[in-house]
Amino acid sequence: MSINHMLVVGAGQMGAGIAQVALVSGHTVTLADVSEASLAKGKAGIEKGLAKLVEKAKLDESGRQSALGRLSTITEVLDAKNVDVGIEAVTENEELKKRIFRDLDQVVRPGGVLATNTSSIPITRIASATKRPDAVIGMHFMNPVPLMALVEIIRGAATSDETYAATKAMAEKMGKSTVTSRDFPGFIVNRILIPMLNEACFVLQEGVATVEDIDSAMKLGTNQPMGPLALADLIGLDTVLSIAEVLHKGLGESKYRPNPLLRQYVEAGWLGKKSGRGFHTYEAKGAK
Repeated sequence: MSINHMLVVGAGQMGAGIAQVALVSGHTVTLADVSEASLAKGKAGIEKGLAKLVEKAKLDESGRQSALGRLSTITEVLDAKNVDVGIEAVTENEELKKRIFRDLDQVVRPGGVLATNTSSIPITRIASATKRPDAVIGMHFMNPVPLMALVEIIRGAATSDETYAATKAMAEKMGKSTVTSRDFPGFIVNRILIPMLNEACFVLQEGVATVEDIDSAMKLGTNQPMGPLALADLIGLDTVLSIAEVLHKGLGESKYRPNPLLRQYVEAGWLGKKSGRGFHTYEAKGAK
């Protein structure tokens, strides 16, 4: 299966990151988002990311210009033409994802791939919105996409061997290493990661330690690059809560119960780095 033209739906941090690595690997990319402002921000982020690669001598100037020349933007998924693979990278909302997949079903060519970057929602449920569930697969990139080496590939109940092979080859062409997960809530990474972040919230809520000491303890004691509360802020507390809810509902065990303090922060609009406040507070260009 030849994959040249990639449609990425969602111009946020994840979608723009996926678009960037696809462009660098030689793909033609159409970036779609309902918001013109989001598209402009996403494109600016891609331009900045490509410029950094030139500065680090990981991409030459002609490569940068070629990549930008293969990027286009649209506000309606149904306006896309000649699409080999569609990658959905919007918020963790199952109904929204299903609506997008119904559109992808119409624009991705026969034999193409319909991929979702969902971090927790079962692939089989998303695939039920299409007329070709055999072409639907999970392709979960890590954040930030240009820097993180991993892509989790998740096979739904009906995902074909051909779809899996094409997705694995595509991820590897984009410079990523892959692991394969069965279609259970949270897959591999978030099944393990989110309970850790959630437990850090319980440690804070119960007054065991301060935010700073929790993060320092895990950084210095387990050699993690950042503490769990700072990582939750980076991911977005709304996203962490959403995944925790999927785990709790899908697996039905009390150990996955979302922390009440986490829920309260989300209700207050304290979503982490993107909102300027989470467990830490942030200025425009980083933490205080």
